[in-house]
Amino acid sequence: MTDLSHAHVLIVATNGFEQSELFEPRQALLDAGVKVTLASLSTDPIQGMKHDEKGDTITPDLTVDDVNTQDYTALLLPGGVANPDTLRTSDRAVEIVEEFVDDDKLVAAICHGPWLLVEADVVDGRTMTSWPSIRTDLENAGAEVVDEEVVRDGQFITSRKPDDIPAFNKAILAALAEETEDA
Repeated sequence: MTDLSHAHVLIVATNGFEQSELFEPRQALLDAGVKVTLASLSTDPIQGMKHDEKGDTITPDLTVDDVNTQDYTALLLPGGVANPDTLRTSDRAVEIVEEFVDDDKLVAAICHGPWLLVEADVVDGRTMTSWPSIRTDLENAGAEVVDEEVVRDGQFITSRKPDDIPAFNKAILAALAEETEDA
């Protein structure tokens, strides 16, 4: 197995994140030896959701205002309806996405997470997938939308829903391993 201990993934989330879409990729990354940092709008615990029911909370490591994107290898954007909808109103959260894209770093988004990619205006000409209700937003922003469990287009990895998490995690770990081989 590839040594991923050099990799450092930033997760950006806030209240209303889909619990499995944050916790399961985070755990897969940690299990692979990846350093993971969670940023949010404040350092108060954020509330996860299990579909329509409240789930577990998690305490962010820092705020989005304290993020220096140069410190990270990749960005992970979990879904949940309220989470990306709130984050896309944060100028700094949108800037973080833009900085990762400008630096050609890996950006992974699942379910409603691609809303932040739309807000950052970085999807034009890309092939992506998402939760069905935001596919029109992706298309209107110039993406080619497909209905597949995971899609990799250059630096972007997108998935549709919690059932796709195993494929999503595998794609992220494979992309991080490729970066190790290329380094």
